[in-house]
Amino acid sequence: MKFFRHRLIGLSAFALLVTVAGCSSADEHATAAVPSPSPKAAKLCRNLDEALPAKVDGQSRRDPEPASALTAGWGNPAIILRCGVPRPSEMNDPEADGVEANGVGWLLQKRDDGSFRFTTTLRVVYVEVTIPKARTGNGLAPLVDLAPAVEKAIPEGIAD
Repeated sequence: MKFFRHRLIGLSAFALLVTVAGCSSADEHATAAVPSPSPKAAKLCRNLDEALPAKVDGQSRRDPEPASALTAGWGNPAIILRCGVPRPSEMNDPEADGVEANGVGWLLQKRDDGSFRFTTTLRVVYVEVTIPKARTGNGLAPLVDLAPAVEKAIPEGIAD
């Protein structure tokens, strides 16, 4: 099994990497594909859903459609969390970028649309958080807000 090199990026450095977009179109109802994890992983994801904060990055919870304990969202445009996602192939890259927020490690992926996708590392279930381009100005704040719930519900280890 290959592990990627874990480079820490501070809040201010991360904030410099991103450009805040102006207003974006409203997404009345955010949508998110519901993952299909194993029963064991789904149970941990349900525990995570119960532990998630009501607010992330100052935004109230607004879950995406279809409703599922495996997905959650905050704000508009929505920060989207999906639990029980497959292992990203980028984790095989020893040059992949990673960040740490309050004790939880994340693979960092900048997407072509300017958004960022983060996937937990060294947890028994992969949790993915997507931060839309219009919401990247606060750096790692969403991950800092989510870290206590991830630490509580998703044990450290290697995912199946």
